[in-house]
Amino acid sequence: MSEQHAMVGEARTNFGKGAARKLRAIGQIPAVIYGHGGDPIHVTLPNHETTLLVRHKNPIIELTVGKDTHLVLVKDVQKDPVRQIIEHVDLLVVVKGETVTVNVPVHIVGTPFSGAIAVLEHAAVTMEAEALHIPETISVDVTGLKEHAHITAGDIALPVGATLHFDPATVIVSLVAAPAAHAADVAAEA
Repeated sequence: MSEQHAMVGEARTNFGKGAARKLRAIGQIPAVIYGHGGDPIHVTLPNHETTLLVRHKNPIIELTVGKDTHLVLVKDVQKDPVRQIIEHVDLLVVVKGETVTVNVPVHIVGTPFSGAIAVLEHAAVTMEAEALHIPETISVDVTGLKEHAHITAGDIALPVGATLHFDPATVIVSLVAAPAAHAADVAAEA
């Protein structure tokens, strides 16, 4: 489940590409806080802490800016495609008890039956979950499954109170014959 991380940010008044470059040069990341009908709040975040934090999926931050504290969800991270540095972060205000729609990565656990390989058809699933109880991953167990088996969205165990935004018949993981096993079958038939 999502943990709350404390962070201190600063309000910012300078906008635009040049101002953002200057902020990044001094170890700050431009960000915006939005949601719940309020005006957007433009802030800066510390580069190192933010970079470590966004490695997790859907982190919740208790962000202090001046005298105000905001509970926010990291909704989007824009990165430079070449240098992979964070250029901007979008933060969504959340309230304890409300639900949010997020993408959660699917993680395969277990070992399928000999000769079968698990293929991940969807790397992430979209779900609606309580803001403070977002799972970091959804685990799908393939232990003992044979080739041609599949696990659908309807088969996934969700946290209490979460709902999946997928057709229950959508295949999330399928099991196929291992290439070596398939080659052996073809050779045997020949």
